[in-house]
Amino acid sequence: MRPGHKILLWSVCLSPILPLPAFAQTYPVKSVLVISPVQAGSAGDTTLRLVTQKMAQNIGQPLPVENITGAAGLIGAQRLARVAPDGYTIGGISDSTVTYVPILQKRADFDPLTAFDPISLVSSSTWALIAHPSLPVKTVRDLVALSKGESRVMDYASAGPGGSHHVVMEMFKTATGARLNHVPYRGAAQAAVDVQAGHVPVMFSALAVVLGPVQAGRLRALGIANDKRSALLPELPTLDEQGVRGFAFSTWTGLFAPRGTPKPVIERLNVEAAKAVNDAAVKAKLQSLGGNPQPSTPGELAELIRQTTAKMRTVIQNAKIVVQ
Repeated sequence: MRPGHKILLWSVCLSPILPLPAFAQTYPVKSVLVISPVQAGSAGDTTLRLVTQKMAQNIGQPLPVENITGAAGLIGAQRLARVAPDGYTIGGISDSTVTYVPILQKRADFDPLTAFDPISLVSSSTWALIAHPSLPVKTVRDLVALSKGESRVMDYASAGPGGSHHVVMEMFKTATGARLNHVPYRGAAQAAVDVQAGHVPVMFSALAVVLGPVQAGRLRALGIANDKRSALLPELPTLDEQGVRGFAFSTWTGLFAPRGTPKPVIERLNVEAAKAVNDAAVKAKLQSLGGNPQPSTPGELAELIRQTTAKMRTVIQNAKIVVQ
């Protein structure tokens, strides 16, 4: 718990327009449903489950996770926005859903900063460009050259139109001139399985989803998409090192509640999220999956949404990314 947090929580509870102090002290008195708007087994979902399982142990109440997928996370996010703001339904949502998916899908009616109360950032993820081992490429340059030389445009897999996998590959195409055709799936895990099976030759993915198959040789990693190498694959150079200058892409997952959730509940969940993320075993597991555990204040998460939205709006415009 951060210095002064107990004082902050107590002073907020004394406000006459908020519930009595006892409410924050006893909350939660039953299970708290956690909506995950992505496919089970995806990087964001795996991260969410690790953290909420520890939160449940600490709080003493279950935090069951329900996957509500579709529209690159917007269906689950909109479900969260419509539930009663009583603290008994929260969500673990990836950055794409609360920043650039609404832009790509032209959802002017969906503003995450008015639909949700941020709770805490949880973790960011390391991404890599991967290919099926049968593809005759070992580097990023090899892939770009092969894509340009093929008579048929090479396919790439994504978790769905407008999501992170789609956006990062379109950024890559703009940066390199690679000729690649989008094949959307209904989730990251399903897309990675089909690349592993050789049905689609290539995709970008968070390491949490593909690290095992890469280490086992069932997938080939061509480059790290982040701005520095991963400690999990230290011999694998970044895309920047391979000539795609300045290329960097990562994602993050945060906890949110529907707008209007009592502030004492947000404070309690923020404290519990930080405790869970900073737990030695949870942190080690997240790092073993290529994650960067980093809890935050609600205000810091809100500011991160603003910054990411502004950055990705420019990226989308420059890369001319569209959702059909």
